[in-house]
Amino acid sequence: MFKYNKENIFSKILDGEIPNNTIYENEYVLAFEDINPQSPVHALLIPKGEYTSMSDFSENASDKEILFFIRAISKITKIKDINETGFRIIANSGPDSLQEVPHLHFHIVGGRKLGSILP
Repeated sequence: MFKYNKENIFSKILDGEIPNNTIYENEYVLAFEDINPQSPVHALLIPKGEYTSMSDFSENASDKEILFFIRAISKITKIKDINETGFRIIANSGPDSLQEVPHLHFHIVGGRKLGSILP
């Protein structure tokens, strides 16, 4: 698994070094538009804590961090008006999944009929 690296792009976004188009934010999470969207709606949801993966987050985050992270999904899908039509959550975790950024992140995609997940 990954070791957390403060030089990752999401850490820089959280630190204000890189701008983002914020969709939703609270004390524990930040959600923003993906700069290379794969669907009409493509949000990234990240915890503000330094977690590399879903395993790291589920083992080490506080109950409050986990609760606010999961609840943010509904807030984002309502803001982006895809809560009723449907959406997909994608979370790559670890090298075999092709996770590129060593900071936990969920892709929330929707706004159109989505294809199959795996080949």
